[in-house]
Amino acid sequence: MRNLKGLLFGMGMASMLFSACDTKHAQLTVSGLNPTAFDSIINSKKTELIALSNQNGMEVCLTNYGGRVVSIVVPDKNNQPTDVVLGYDNLAQYADTINSPSDYGSTVGRYANRIKDSKINVSGKEYHLRANDNGNSLHGGGNTGWMHQIYAIKAKTDSSVVFSLTASDGENGFPGTVKATATYTVKSDNTLDIVFEAISDKETVINMTNHSYFNLNGDPSKEGFDQVMYINADKFTPSNKLYIPTGEIKNVAGTPMDFRKPTAIADKYDTSFDQIKNATGFDHNWCLNTYKNGKGDDKTVAASLYSPKTGILLEVFTNEPGLQVYTGNFQGTGIACKHGIKYPKHVSVCFESQKYPDSPTKIVAKTKGWEISNPYLKPSEKYYSHLAYKFSVQETSTK
Repeated sequence: MRNLKGLLFGMGMASMLFSACDTKHAQLTVSGLNPTAFDSIINSKKTELIALSNQNGMEVCLTNYGGRVVSIVVPDKNNQPTDVVLGYDNLAQYADTINSPSDYGSTVGRYANRIKDSKINVSGKEYHLRANDNGNSLHGGGNTGWMHQIYAIKAKTDSSVVFSLTASDGENGFPGTVKATATYTVKSDNTLDIVFEAISDKETVINMTNHSYFNLNGDPSKEGFDQVMYINADKFTPSNKLYIPTGEIKNVAGTPMDFRKPTAIADKYDTSFDQIKNATGFDHNWCLNTYKNGKGDDKTVAASLYSPKTGILLEVFTNEPGLQVYTGNFQGTGIACKHGIKYPKHVSVCFESQKYPDSPTKIVAKTKGWEISNPYLKPSEKYYSHLAYKFSVQETSTK
């Protein structure tokens, strides 16, 4: 999804106290991260790097700053450990929303994606949200949203961590005090399994996701449009030039949005198509075929990405009705990122499970087809969202 550069305001380095520990002799992670570079105190809360792993060569590093995935290492076709996500290798850059703004790997809430005009109607009352994207609300308010909050570490094992966060009533304009958790688990089959859960003391809207940027090629210094993508969706929701859905639900057939057969992204990159032209790439919500009769099938592949170079296959599973697919259209900023690499435009792909963007607006307007994407959470209910990223090695791309 769109890079937040220029839309965020700095959180202020004065609120941050970074560790002065000697990092020269620290034990690095498999992905080459130095854990002490993530040791900090921000707003009186401690941050750290957590490394999860299994016995099959998978390592996932996360920080409780924004509940972010910092690295994912999996074996390639030559059994070489390969880091397949973008990010920074220190907390200072994640926290500096002026000079290195990003949503890399974050646990996004209270409402991922966009809400038109930064307002919602809940229980007959209109609430005005923090506008941070051309008058609209993006990712729950950007640098004051959950991806820049310090999650508490509720539980931790060698293969799993539970992040928790309490969002106050009125935070960025949203109603209700929300208690949320995000559980990240590395499974034995090289799956990163993610469960989002939440409760609220009054009716609100909620839409959590993970915002990891994937490049399976093993070299994020080069464009990633040669990666082969599959999206299990017959329809998508077109958007305007500000990335707000028009309310239409269109068939992908006969358009560059049709990834029902695994296809190199470059082969579908047609800038004469208005949706691609507006976004300078793909940054759209697909209506997943895995969601039927009010229920999502999280055992069937919703999308996949494959690198012919490394043989690494990523399969995405979710119980949500929508999937935002974003192809790094706002990369290429010149910022030195993990290991000093400057990522080019179109280097990566995001797969963000979700309610459809702007669902609160569309549902109040009774827009046809959007009723399946209900983001409202009542005090008597519990929010549950499941997202899984499964990695394997294949000779050719498959579903």
